[in-house]
Amino acid sequence: MCNTNIVGGELVYKKFEKLLKDTGKTAYQVSKDTGIATATLTEWKNGTYTPKADKLLKIAEYFGVSIEYFLK
Repeated sequence: MCNTNIVGGELVYKKFEKLLKDTGKTAYQVSKDTGIATATLTEWKNGTYTPKADKLLKIAEYFGVSIEYFLK
């Protein structure tokens, strides 16, 4: 998958937070399991970083959702 910017980080983070809540996981657990830095997740939350396709795909696969979940 290419490293193009997809959608705003804040929107992605809201959906990410819902997945965390639904699964009882923490951002730290997801970071540790996926190799995506917690700082990256925080930057999504703050809107200072736009998620790239490769990281979105990793998160989607981790939670068993399609990447389109984040794009709607």
